[in-house]
Amino acid sequence: MNAFLLMIPFFFIRFGLMQMVNKEALSRAAFFSPLQGNEKIAYLVYQLSNILIILYPLFLKIQMDHYTFLLGFTLYILGTVILAFSITAFAKPAPNGLNRKGIYRYSRNPMYVAYFLCFLGIAVITRSILLLLVVLTFQISAHWIILSEERWCLIKFKEDYAEYMRHVRRYF
Repeated sequence: MNAFLLMIPFFFIRFGLMQMVNKEALSRAAFFSPLQGNEKIAYLVYQLSNILIILYPLFLKIQMDHYTFLLGFTLYILGTVILAFSITAFAKPAPNGLNRKGIYRYSRNPMYVAYFLCFLGIAVITRSILLLLVVLTFQISAHWIILSEERWCLIKFKEDYAEYMRHVRRYF
């Protein structure tokens, strides 16, 4: 079975669910905060790794005959569930635009956690070392994107975001 099939639920949740919950949320999700210095390089690496993560599974097969399938599938399902909760909460921000409810009470970046778990699950399911390396590169570059987003949120939301940062972890 082709591994790209695992991307279909991911895309449905990422784009379809977001559109169903709040049509304006897609444009909010597409916004990238202003980048500085090495963040610009990280953004390029992030985008290139995204392309590879999306397209490379077209050339991979799901390996169901090994114990790693159970581990990979568990990671993938956990990631898709977290993604669904993240998308739902993201699409319903407070009136000022800050997300603090739902899964955002526990993590400032649950979508990035969800992406990582989904993509890691696909890498394990396919037993692809190359995809695993791309996913790890994606996650490292995402950290730099997160830093720029948090800087932007501090500028936009000021003390509200600073208080949120004090009470909620960056990741889980």
